[in-house]
Amino acid sequence: MKNLHHCSATELRNAFLKGDVKAVEIAEHFIKRIDQHNKELGAFLSILGERALVKAEHLDRKKAKNLPLGKLAGIPIAIKDNTHIAGEITTCASKFLSNYRAPFDATVTKLIEQEDALILGKTNLDEFAMGSSNENSAYYPVKNPWNPNCVAGGSSGGSAAAVSARLTLLSTGSDTGGSIRLPAGFCGIVGFKPTYGRVSRYGLVAYGSSLDQIGPFAVNVEDIALTMEVMGRHCEQDATSLDFPPERYELKKDIKDITIGIPFELLEGLNEEMRANFDQAVEVLKGLGAKIINVDLAILKYTIATYYILATAEASTNLARFDGIRFGNRATSAQTLEEVYELSRKEGFGTEVKRRILLGTYVLSSGFQDAYYKKAQKVRTLMMDAFDKAFEACDTIITPVCATGAFEFGALMDPLQMYLQDIFTIPANLAGLPSISIPSGFDKRGMPLSLQMTGPQLCDVDLVQYAYAYEQATKHAKIPEAFL
Repeated sequence: MKNLHHCSATELRNAFLKGDVKAVEIAEHFIKRIDQHNKELGAFLSILGERALVKAEHLDRKKAKNLPLGKLAGIPIAIKDNTHIAGEITTCASKFLSNYRAPFDATVTKLIEQEDALILGKTNLDEFAMGSSNENSAYYPVKNPWNPNCVAGGSSGGSAAAVSARLTLLSTGSDTGGSIRLPAGFCGIVGFKPTYGRVSRYGLVAYGSSLDQIGPFAVNVEDIALTMEVMGRHCEQDATSLDFPPERYELKKDIKDITIGIPFELLEGLNEEMRANFDQAVEVLKGLGAKIINVDLAILKYTIATYYILATAEASTNLARFDGIRFGNRATSAQTLEEVYELSRKEGFGTEVKRRILLGTYVLSSGFQDAYYKKAQKVRTLMMDAFDKAFEACDTIITPVCATGAFEFGALMDPLQMYLQDIFTIPANLAGLPSISIPSGFDKRGMPLSLQMTGPQLCDVDLVQYAYAYEQATKHAKIPEAFL
């Protein structure tokens, strides 16, 4: 058969089930690719080759005995390194947790292994998932497979780069303000943020608890659908998990008669190249039978301010547990309890994490909570209302994923300019909506561009269906030449 990394996850699973390839061959092939390419990419923080081979041998024995096999049987997958795998290190790309070994499996990890996937390793990220470029990892940055001088996007840059370069065929990420969709867009693959609560967050190291959502990366929409059938299950250990049965993702190319909303007012600042790419995507959707209307989402101009008040407030609370006492690294020079707290955090946290903790502590402090935090919560409610009204008239809302393609390392040194990269992705997190990034072409530099589709809450299956129809009509996804 063709090179294993040229297959989709679904194709590779089917080949394994037919007996065309053994699970051990699959594991060995992708472990070899990681060994060859990870040093140049920086996509993985830890490689679990032995674990994957043991699982592969077990799968081959199960198949030989004609025992039932899971939905992800033989498929290689990588886990973002802020999600627990029992017995393995979870660093969150921070020096603070360089010695922290997870005592239990995250729910998504457990579900993935129950369905017989091969976990290859833990992927790199911005420290504690705080960033849009993956330049904030405490270990090394992730490079874009399409151009090593450009960022892979963040915070889930390692997961996106690993799939883009076909070091794995599936990976998981977490999305607090676009951390799945932005790197998927920059790396030319598909990334999906489900409805808030559709996938359990149990075992995910929290950044912003009311915003975080685990979701999959894949080479195509069909593989996203397959992964969501596994991951999208109720979890009693997560109080925010939605108590609904798992869904069946049946895909078809027909999207005739759906209505697509576009907030044209928010697109006025796009440069000529980005606007042309977006307009081309709109024409494709029109050709598939979709109706296009304008939707009023003017309130989203407050997106960045609202998000960075709420997210940093939640981050300052969630990261208060990292005190050098219960887990993580403790400053060896500390002589008093106060010094343990102060020096452990000073040595363990990076610049961006400290910045967000300080900002969050400020907006929650006495005298400022009403002026900032409570007001931001009210604006968030107004944004939810605006989406509800928009979805009365349309089935999905489309925008670019980002106002640019992937930028070069060091190009955005101003934190505010970096925060603005998430202006199209953050609204879905604030409103708890499902949202997906699909490749839509390339810019004049040859870097991937992507379209974002956002749907109403709990319309995950419909949204993936729309994305599939667009993907089948365009087929922009490719493997970077250096990784063929």
